Amino acid sequence: MSQEKQERIQACLKELATLLYEEADKSKLTDLEGIEKTVRSQILEHVSPEIALFLLSKQQEQLGVNLENDRFWSRRVSN
Repeated sequence: MSQEKQERIQACLKELATLLYEEADKSKLTDLEGIEKTVRSQILEHVSPEIALFLLSKQQEQLGVNLENDRFWSRRVSN
């Protein structure tokens, strides 16, 4: 990965961390265990699904599959 991409990822992660921190229950951020559980929960709830959907859409593009008529996909992308 290029240095430029690494720097861009770091900038995006800092912005994401700021947004997730604003939504976090601060009372659970008092020790390493609480921080780890909060981060894991937020990643599983907000980040991983979006990355998975992005990767799925890229795979479907490569395969030439049209997902616009797929009810599940349409509901998920519109949210």
